[in-house]
Amino acid sequence: MNYKVSKTLKDNKKNLIIIAVLWVILSIVLVAPIGYSIGLASQSGSFAFNVFLESVFTELVSFTSITRVLNASYIGYFGKTLLYFTILYLIFAFIGLFKSRPKHEYTDIEHGSSDWSEGGEQYSILSKNKGIILSKHNYLPVNKRGNVNVLVVGRFRFW
Repeated sequence: MNYKVSKTLKDNKKNLIIIAVLWVILSIVLVAPIGYSIGLASQSGSFAFNVFLESVFTELVSFTSITRVLNASYIGYFGKTLLYFTILYLIFAFIGLFKSRPKHEYTDIEHGSSDWSEGGEQYSILSKNKGIILSKHNYLPVNKRGNVNVLVVGRFRFW
């Protein structure tokens, strides 16, 4: 089970950075105007939905709400909105990471690969960089003495 978590994190390093940067951008561009608009709509004691709708669209376009929301009277609304947004964002991020996790321990490992050998044992017979391709990192050298015939097991189709 631990291999699934480590493999998921290893495979999604770039995606995790993108998720974090996207969260910061959305917090500035989307959450700040919504938090400020909620604060404006709640100033009268009850929530005025029409004031919220009018102010949210103007604040989304103006990009000045990030400075206004840091005012002492609006920071609480921004904090609550940011908390709810972060929880929802993390739920979707975890769903995405869960979907990208490997199905089993041998996901993305080539069947019939040279992973059977350890520490470069195969290079006493095979070549690392040129020859007839056997697998991703192993080649059969063509300048080798002896038999260099290759048996291909599998199928080859033409459409």
